[in-house]
Amino acid sequence: MKSFLSSFGKSKQNKFVKLTASTVAALALASGINAANATSIKTPTAKEVISASVQPSQTEPNINQLTNNRPQYQAMGLEPFALIPLILVGGFVISVPLIFGGLVVIGEREVGIVVKKFALTGKGLPAGRLIALNGEAGLQADTLAPGWHWGHWPWQYSIKKESIIVVPQGQIAMIVAADGAQNPPERILGKIVECDNFQDARKFLTKGGEKGRQMGFLTAGSYRINTALFKVITAANASSHGMSAEQLNVYSVKSDKVGIVTTLDGLPISPGEIAGSMIEGHDNFQNGQKFINGGGKRGLQEQILLSGSWNLNPWFVQVEQVPMTEIPIGYVGVVISFVGQEQEDISGAAFTHGNLVHQGHKGVWVEPLYPGKHPTNSRIMKIELVPTTNIVLNWSSRTERHSYDEKLESLTVRSRDGFAFDLEVAQIIHVGALDAPKVISRVGAMQNLVDHVLEPTIGNYFRNSAQNCTVLDFLTARSERQTEAAEFIKAALRAYDVQAIDTLIGDIQPPAALMQTQTDRKIAEEERKTYEVQQMAQTQRQQLVRETALANIQQEMVKSEQSVQIAELKAQAAIKEANGEAEATKLKSIAEADGIRATGNAKAETYRTGVQALGSQGYTAMQLMQIIGDRNVRLIPDVMVAGNNGNSNGLVDGLLSMILWNQTGKTHQETKMPVPPPPLTKIEPNDHNNNPQLVVQSPVDKVVGEGVRSQ
Repeated sequence: MKSFLSSFGKSKQNKFVKLTASTVAALALASGINAANATSIKTPTAKEVISASVQPSQTEPNINQLTNNRPQYQAMGLEPFALIPLILVGGFVISVPLIFGGLVVIGEREVGIVVKKFALTGKGLPAGRLIALNGEAGLQADTLAPGWHWGHWPWQYSIKKESIIVVPQGQIAMIVAADGAQNPPERILGKIVECDNFQDARKFLTKGGEKGRQMGFLTAGSYRINTALFKVITAANASSHGMSAEQLNVYSVKSDKVGIVTTLDGLPISPGEIAGSMIEGHDNFQNGQKFINGGGKRGLQEQILLSGSWNLNPWFVQVEQVPMTEIPIGYVGVVISFVGQEQEDISGAAFTHGNLVHQGHKGVWVEPLYPGKHPTNSRIMKIELVPTTNIVLNWSSRTERHSYDEKLESLTVRSRDGFAFDLEVAQIIHVGALDAPKVISRVGAMQNLVDHVLEPTIGNYFRNSAQNCTVLDFLTARSERQTEAAEFIKAALRAYDVQAIDTLIGDIQPPAALMQTQTDRKIAEEERKTYEVQQMAQTQRQQLVRETALANIQQEMVKSEQSVQIAELKAQAAIKEANGEAEATKLKSIAEADGIRATGNAKAETYRTGVQALGSQGYTAMQLMQIIGDRNVRLIPDVMVAGNNGNSNGLVDGLLSMILWNQTGKTHQETKMPVPPPPLTKIEPNDHNNNPQLVVQSPVDKVVGEGVRSQ
């Protein structure tokens, strides 16, 4: 063969091959047409021709098949022995193009991998190369596309037909190159070169494609890949290559989550940094080569993936899905960034307790995140939630839902009189949205604000305040203490950019012994008040009974009132009548007195004249005689008792005379006759011996005596 090829030039050789192929094809077509007209033998298809070129022994007819088909051929009017020449002619027509023309037929969904068994020039592959580019023996870079290919003689070429690579929708396929340039030490994936999605092996090798795992990958579609150079890993064969089928699916980020990216290739992260900086133009890590060319760093990335589907190389990118940062209503999120540009403090000279920076810089961002969902990278920044509503902190056993006061307990204070007692306090604070970054920059977290600022401030104030008064004073002046505490704490927290809304004193637990005395005193006071209330109740009950009784006798009271009024009117009339009578009597008495006075004066004048005329004794005797005569006075007594002579019978005789006179008086009374008056008796002392002496005096003597005395 070598002498034959050397006797012809290259152009003559090609012409000869083409002429031979045309002749053989014409003969084959002619014999096929003739066989079709003569017999009904089935014409071999293109697939059978291809299989015949690969396995020539299979084109020979089987004797058993001919024997079994003999009745069929006889039914057609043909003898079995008449088919032998046709078979021989057909085999010759088919074998000549295959053997002498090197014909290879590639199906439309196939690719032909060419293996050159030897090279006429004797040139071999360079060291370290696997794929031939310049006609060397071995695996060839160029593949056979669908169609008829001449000149691939079976003694020099071996054609391996492979199915095209099909990547379904929603999946990707990874590539491993068996040949190419060496990877740089700082790279783990082969760079992407222009090679028509790995379908042009020659371009891949000539333009610097690197061996090993590739940065590039295949997306959904059909590809004719030289499998001698490229190993294609799909979901169907992923397990045999140490991968899972899920890794070869198009990566999807859910709508309420973000993807935190970690790259496995690129430059090392700079010292002092924890994540790679933002790189433009790599289409969300879908074009890894642009990421590498732009100076991308391997490791954690600042950039995140938002919701959607992404064609990502699992050998280049790892993604962790985390929920979006949710800021509830009533809160703001203060961003503490660990990456970004260098700090540039914008808090001002007055704020000396921390630094505030613009968005994109390291430090506490001056602008907080407001309520809502925010796609943030929680690996490179911290979001501190700060309530913008009022926060209640309890120094007691009660804990609010925010749990900032979980470690707070009631305050133990000591009074001026030496008593220790527990005090419960509630503090209400408020942090404004714009003040929240300042608070976090100053103390770091809301819990630190409670532990490091509020707890010591409030605790020390109440301990100092309690030492200035006694327990009872603290109890009685509770409202004043509360007002003073609110003012002091408000001023103290203003320095931390926190608003103190109010300070409330809760339960006060003084010593039990002291409170027992107060309790007893209070109970006694309450009992006294109870008694007073009961007394008032009884008084009111009595008043009610009285009012009820009055209501019941109201009619009688009206009558009585009318009677009283009538009586009053009668009394007034009687008074007026009596006054009239008295006035008349008075006037009458005055008149009588005047008459008596006039009569007396006349008598006195008469007596005076008589005395002047007769003398006093003569006139008196005359008057006595006149009186005795006018009144019939007896001059001699009826009974006379005397005891001057020592006779003791005088007194007894007098008594008997008196008894007799009384009996005589009764007789006169029965007969209605006038009774003479009883004799007047008296006992007088004796003139000489002071012995008692009974003297009986008659009425005449009495009258005479009175007359004398009146004169």
